[in-house]
Amino acid sequence: MCWSATADLWAGLGIGAVGVASLASVRRPGDAPLAALPLLLGAHQVVEAAVWHAGGGTGPATLVWAVIALPLLPLWVSFGVLAAARPADRPRLLVPLAAGLATASVLAYRLAVRPVSAEIRGHTLGYAVDLPHAPLVLAGYLLATVGALLLARDRLLRTLGLLTGLGAAVCALLWRTEFVSTWCALAAAASLLLLARARGRRSATPADGSEPGRP
Repeated sequence: MCWSATADLWAGLGIGAVGVASLASVRRPGDAPLAALPLLLGAHQVVEAAVWHAGGGTGPATLVWAVIALPLLPLWVSFGVLAAARPADRPRLLVPLAAGLATASVLAYRLAVRPVSAEIRGHTLGYAVDLPHAPLVLAGYLLATVGALLLARDRLLRTLGLLTGLGAAVCALLWRTEFVSTWCALAAAASLLLLARARGRRSATPADGSEPGRP
């Protein structure tokens, strides 16, 4: 989320451009899901610009925003971290993937049977969807996203996990006070880290796409 439709639109286009550069740097197929994550985040911001222009409500843009934010993101991140990991590191990453699958299933079902609405609150947008056992769902969501990143062996991914956890807490505080929404700044910072990782992996990966030092 950004603080206006214009900010969301330009942030989304910029983050999407970072995603294109990140994906273009991929040499190993397993790195593609995480490299493409900025494209998803950028599309999310552009969709929210449409929510602003619609004045909130329960329209198609609000539903698309919720689908990306709720069921899709925890599944994408947990799978992306697993796909990027070395085989020896994957067993422990099955835990956040399982959490992502369970959380995404619950959230997708709720979006299918319950409406989601958006409301403009000054320089923020508030979204409302009826969730059962919300604390448990939130715990699964955080395990699938922040937890997966923190469990990764890759230093940049662990840094991204710390940035995401701390940044989300600050953004949530600012959002709850209805002061200003700064999620787009967090998405931009995360996207730049993913671009740096993709380019670093490209320089370290042989041309055939195999792991460095591996057949």
